[in-house]
Amino acid sequence: MSSAISPLAPKDVPDMPVIAGLKLATAEAGIRYKGRTDVLLAVMDRGTTVAGVFTRSKCPSAPVEWCRAKLARGAARALVVNSGNANAFTGKTGRQATALTAAIAAKAVGCSPNDVFLASTGVIGEPLDATKFDGVLGHLAETAAPGDWLGAAKAIMTTDTFPKVATAAVKLGKAKVTISGMAKGAGMIAPDMATMLAFVFTDAPITAAALQSLLKNGVEDTFNAVTIDGDTSTSDTLLAFATGAAAAHGAPRISRASDPRLKAFTNAFRSVLANLAEQVARDGEGARKLVEITVEGAVSKPSARKIAMSVANSPLVKTAIAGEDANWGRVVMAVGKAGEPANRDKLSIFFNGIRVAKSGARDPAYDEAQVSEAMKQPRIAIKIGLGLGKGRDRVLTCDLTKEYVAINGDYRS
Repeated sequence: MSSAISPLAPKDVPDMPVIAGLKLATAEAGIRYKGRTDVLLAVMDRGTTVAGVFTRSKCPSAPVEWCRAKLARGAARALVVNSGNANAFTGKTGRQATALTAAIAAKAVGCSPNDVFLASTGVIGEPLDATKFDGVLGHLAETAAPGDWLGAAKAIMTTDTFPKVATAAVKLGKAKVTISGMAKGAGMIAPDMATMLAFVFTDAPITAAALQSLLKNGVEDTFNAVTIDGDTSTSDTLLAFATGAAAAHGAPRISRASDPRLKAFTNAFRSVLANLAEQVARDGEGARKLVEITVEGAVSKPSARKIAMSVANSPLVKTAIAGEDANWGRVVMAVGKAGEPANRDKLSIFFNGIRVAKSGARDPAYDEAQVSEAMKQPRIAIKIGLGLGKGRDRVLTCDLTKEYVAINGDYRS
């Protein structure tokens, strides 16, 4: 975990309201870090439903496999998250560690191991000593209380420089319902399904099937539209939990994501996901600039996404931005290599609203001094016009600095 907070960190942290039916607690288990919390236990009331999306990596971690196996039941009572060790590429030992962790948590909470969900983040390939949870989780279950969101978000950090939380509240029927979440992620971030760890909770009464649909749709233009370095983690996990406690205050039970009563909730849910996803981009390892890439005029939205990702993942584009150089030639390169329809002679490129290229050549009004000044801003918006159709998409990334190399060169040291 870096000691210097990213200069792109949000200036204000929201007040995180209590969610009925949810309690949180953290502890120091000594998984890898010394003198800091590294375990989070979330305890949910009976009747809580769960949904999840996970990494598409062909080498998933043991906790990802555990969660996938339990998700079909749609019920949850506990979530255990540890930082410092990903429990990935750990073979039979890793699977045994997940089973032991779930058994310890189940005993502490008073539920079935099948109702325990797990997530781990940290070094890949090192065995996780799950015996360190014994005693720790029992104490956490006894002391868990509503509300300490920042403490929870800090406990799951690795190279993150700040805790990431977000919240929203809307009406569902006659009741006010709350949606709150936390995330961690700064490196090994590329879309393919959550690109880090994130956990979202609500007191709305929503069935597991409806929640799964909301989550799957919600990630596409949020977490799946963020990349830091183009590397998809083995451990990517996004879980959503609905305690249903708001039913006691008049919230209707929702069984379909298409239910018209859910419209405001759906928008608020996506806003929480989008907020957390942007915070991940803002905390990219060594990042000094948040970069928004918009592609317009593509033949389709998927085509626009591929082109935007090609630009966002280009080390040459990202290092140019770090050097505050509006090197639009590198953007042209990244568009051309994406393998999607593009016409050089129709291409236009903008940096922070200033057109630098038009119709396949440098803009006649190009002013180097004006563009150089714009590149000093902490947020850089690159817009690419293809002139081929109506497809449009937007992704977030960050610049690539010397600090990224330093952080990752020393990661296991």
